[in-house]
Amino acid sequence: MKRIAAVFLAFAATACASQEAQERYRASQERNPAPCPNVVVLQDAGRFIEFAGEPALETIAWSGEVKDVTTACRYFADEPIEAALDVELSIGRGPMADGDVRDVTYFVAVTRTNRDLIAKQEFTVPVKFRRGQDVVTITESINDILIPRANETISGINFEIIVGLAVTRDQVIFNRSGESLKFPGLDG
Repeated sequence: MKRIAAVFLAFAATACASQEAQERYRASQERNPAPCPNVVVLQDAGRFIEFAGEPALETIAWSGEVKDVTTACRYFADEPIEAALDVELSIGRGPMADGDVRDVTYFVAVTRTNRDLIAKQEFTVPVKFRRGQDVVTITESINDILIPRANETISGINFEIIVGLAVTRDQVIFNRSGESLKFPGLDG
C-alpha cells in the first residue's frame, strides 16, 4: 500500500509539473500584455571621433557610431521581461589609425523610465580591418537581458534599454557641440 501511495505521489507531482509546463508554454505563446521597453541610443554616446592632434579630417584616427538597435522581448504573468538586442556598430579607420584592429567598447543599461538605473554592462569587441578597408560594420547580439517586474501589472513601457559607446569626456564635449567635419564633395 505504501508503494502504491509513493507511486501515486510521484505521478501526481509529475502531472503537476507537466501541467505547470503546459501553462507556461501556453502563456509564452500569448501576446505580451503591453509593449517592450523603449530602446534609446544615448545622444552623447552615439558616436565618437578619435583624433591624433587637432580636430581635422587629416587627423582622424578612429571613428564609431551606433547605427541601429533592434529589440525583441517576451513576458507573461509576473515573470521578468526577457529581452534581446542586436546592436549595429560602424567603425571607421582614418588616416592616422595605428593598426588594423580597434577594440570598441559599448554599453547596455536598463533603467526605470526616466528614473533609476537597474543595471549596466559594458561589452568590448575587437574590430578587424582588412587591407584597404576604411569602415567595418558589425552586429552584436545580446540575448540574455532580464528585467525584473514587481507584478504582472508592470509592463515594458515602464523601462528603457539605453545603448551607447564608451566615450571620453572630450568626445562627449565634441558630440554635444554639434560640430561636424566637412567632407570634400559632400558638403553641398
